Amino acid sequence: MEAILNWEYMPIVPPLITLILVLATRKVVLSLGIGIILSAIVVGNGQFGETLSLLWQGFAAIFVDSGSINTWEAFILIFLVLLGIMTAFINMSGGALQFSNWVVSKVKTRRQSKLVAGILGIIIFIDDYFSALMVGQVSKPLTDEHKVSRAKLAYIVDATASPVSVIAPISSWGAGIMALTAPLLVAASIETSAFMAFIEMIPMNLYVVAALALMFIVIIFNINIGPMRTHEERAMQEGILFDADKEIPGEMNDDLPLHKEGSPMALIMPLFALIVTVFVMMYATGVYEGGSYSLFSAFENTLVTHSLVVGGIVGLLVSLFYYFSYTGSKQEFGAKTFGLGIVNGFKAMMPAIIILTLAWMIGSLISSLGTGELLGHWVETSNLPIALIPAIVFIVACIMSLATGTSWGSFGILIPIAGEIIIALNSPELLLITIAAVLAGSVFGDHCSPISDSTILASTGSGSNHIDHVMTQIPYAVIAACIALVGFIVLGYTTNVLLGLLTVTVLLVAVTVVARFIKSSKTNTVTS
Repeated sequence: MEAILNWEYMPIVPPLITLILVLATRKVVLSLGIGIILSAIVVGNGQFGETLSLLWQGFAAIFVDSGSINTWEAFILIFLVLLGIMTAFINMSGGALQFSNWVVSKVKTRRQSKLVAGILGIIIFIDDYFSALMVGQVSKPLTDEHKVSRAKLAYIVDATASPVSVIAPISSWGAGIMALTAPLLVAASIETSAFMAFIEMIPMNLYVVAALALMFIVIIFNINIGPMRTHEERAMQEGILFDADKEIPGEMNDDLPLHKEGSPMALIMPLFALIVTVFVMMYATGVYEGGSYSLFSAFENTLVTHSLVVGGIVGLLVSLFYYFSYTGSKQEFGAKTFGLGIVNGFKAMMPAIIILTLAWMIGSLISSLGTGELLGHWVETSNLPIALIPAIVFIVACIMSLATGTSWGSFGILIPIAGEIIIALNSPELLLITIAAVLAGSVFGDHCSPISDSTILASTGSGSNHIDHVMTQIPYAVIAACIALVGFIVLGYTTNVLLGLLTVTVLLVAVTVVARFIKSSKTNTVTS
């Protein structure tokens, strides 16, 4: 038994089994639970008492860390509850219904409704969690009206959340990436600031370029690949936007009373108050923590989760203001209905809260397993040509992020390792390309991992079954990743960003032509 547990490749076994179970059974809670137990057994070296202790520690660490409240995980869960309750009162006050009616009068087609969601995802860039939840919440009434499946909405939301955050310098991601990059620039004797290096890396992040471009291609030409075709055809032909027999996080109870004479402002103003408050609080907490009024310094030191909670409280208060303004004189909206709104808002977020809690537990245990370090070691000891290092790093970042469910974990492990490899090989011209490859691969893994917190939140915000979202998104993410991989090979050999982007563009055009040809062939077959 001990010989097996000490096996060199054991760190990748529990996350691999978890991923296989999730994809095979489509039961994410069960699969995560098994993965957590397996990880604890391996970390605890098969000892029963130690395994139980690790399980308890993994759960408790979500709420308490080093004797104080773990404000990252705990505050995200609090924000989810606030958002769920706020959404319930927005619905009951008629805000969602009236907003949908108003938007439908402006947006006439399915394509336009999907484009609105995609553009919103690019505009709301300050944080991937925030974007995943907000874009889904705002777009859902519109895409529902135009019979867009929830799986397609979740794909659009997820395709913009992490990709846009990872290339936005004024974001919670941008500041952190700059902090990881700065010491490598000094070590490589590259005379540029971390900010300018980040700007240079934006067009080098070929997965983000491919994923965002592919999303707009999918929207404009209505390209539905794999399982997404089933969801979209069912939505268009039968008006069924999601499988009601499956668990749908964030979905409100149909039994909630509805004030039909409300106003779109009952939805617009709470969300506007939430967004503005979060942005102001991110700046204010960054200034307080960093001691500088500089915008970039503020976002480098900001307290994202504190800002989300304050924004959630303000948004909830504004939603309650409109709720009482519209329903205060109506007998059916009494104290019992108020309590019903709170309970239903909380219950709507419970699936997401449970999955997130389990995902964080397994993420902590996977970190203890050393899965990331093992994958990083494979990169460090590879004897492949120097020009292929960016492509190899991209592949390893894909696998690492997929297995661990976190982009940030991959950033923290691989950026220093990849940077040191390039510095040791005396190839400073490949440093930024290689770091960009780490960022690109990490976002891909995040997109495809059922234990990724941002992917879970994209499902929640869009009201899609989580596994349906993961399974329908994977084909698009894999296509974008394959295109990016070829681009990184070209970029590694030429160090010419324009050639890398040209390669990605040519491959995207080829994919579009092939997809449209296949779609046309199937249409002609059905017609004949």
